[in-house]
Amino acid sequence: MSFAPDQIKIDLEARQLCCERDDRILFDQLDLRVENGDLLQLAGPNGAGKTTLLRLLAGLNRDYDGELLWHGQPLYDDFSSYAAQRLYQGHLAAVKKALTPIENLRWLVSQWSVDDARLWQALDEVELAGYEETPCQQLSAGQQRRVALARLCIAPAALWILDEPFTALDKSGVAWLEKRIQKHVEAGGAVIITSHHALENIASLKQLDLGQLAMNRGQA
Repeated sequence: MSFAPDQIKIDLEARQLCCERDDRILFDQLDLRVENGDLLQLAGPNGAGKTTLLRLLAGLNRDYDGELLWHGQPLYDDFSSYAAQRLYQGHLAAVKKALTPIENLRWLVSQWSVDDARLWQALDEVELAGYEETPCQQLSAGQQRRVALARLCIAPAALWILDEPFTALDKSGVAWLEKRIQKHVEAGGAVIITSHHALENIASLKQLDLGQLAMNRGQA
């Protein structure tokens, strides 16, 4: 199973989105739209609400005002079809350290039907050949991150929502992930990402600065 851009239409929209945390408005009257071929980087200082917004867009948090739409319909009207088309990667690697990379990957992609040989190939693509059956507790933080990112090689999801995916990666890992993101958006997929890593090398990059939005709100 693989992503087929000619078969999947991406249309995720936020209208007048507002979210508060601890009696503080993170963002207000926020509008955005993500479609096929988009790469949207959320920027802003710590505490600006980047991770919160990612989780809202992924459907993991319902604590907001405004509208979230998928194909023009409320996100939660048919959430299962949306969830099947989006992949969420949190800022933690989220691997079970007692398990091996191949065992973790089987668990991470269990919602999809993936041949075991493809899992081994994905681990090879993220430079973990030879470590497939090594307990993750024996791997470095960067290698554990690669285990989680191996999902990007095989997931049929058209929309990727990634929170600081470059964390702990070395130069080769950073270069691999940049190319993987670029390949995905060029194929017609879409990516929403938070990262302190510069992504200017990818031509389709758009940025949404939540810190600037908050500043503009304060000056209004």
